[in-house]
Parts: sequence; structure tokens; C-alpha cells
Amino acid sequence: MGNLLRIILAILLPPVGVFFTVGLGGQFWINILLTILGYIPGIVHAVWIIARRNPSSHR
Repeated sequence: MGNLLRIILAILLPPVGVFFTVGLGGQFWINILLTILGYIPGIVHAVWIIARRNPSSHR
């Protein structure tokens, strides 16, 4: 799955974007908690996870 699609998912439903990046690990549950506490922190965390786990393929 491409980064662009994951980022779009992260904006709409942050836990889904994290799930497709790392699965049901600790980062997924942290993201659910952040999303419950505030939608924006969930988005920021999800985009950070996606950017960190998937380096650019333009290297």
C-alpha cells in the first residue's frame, strides 16, 4: 500500500493508517488512545508513524 493512501487513511481514521503500517502492535493502541483523547493528536501520531516506517523510495 502506498504512503499517499496510508496518509489519506490516517487523516480520515488515524488508527486505520497505523494498522496498515505496523499491524496490531503497541503503536496501534497508542494511536487509538490518542485519537480518543483528541482527533488531531491521533492524526499527528499516525502521520509520524507512516513517515518513520516507510522511508522514501526515491533514494
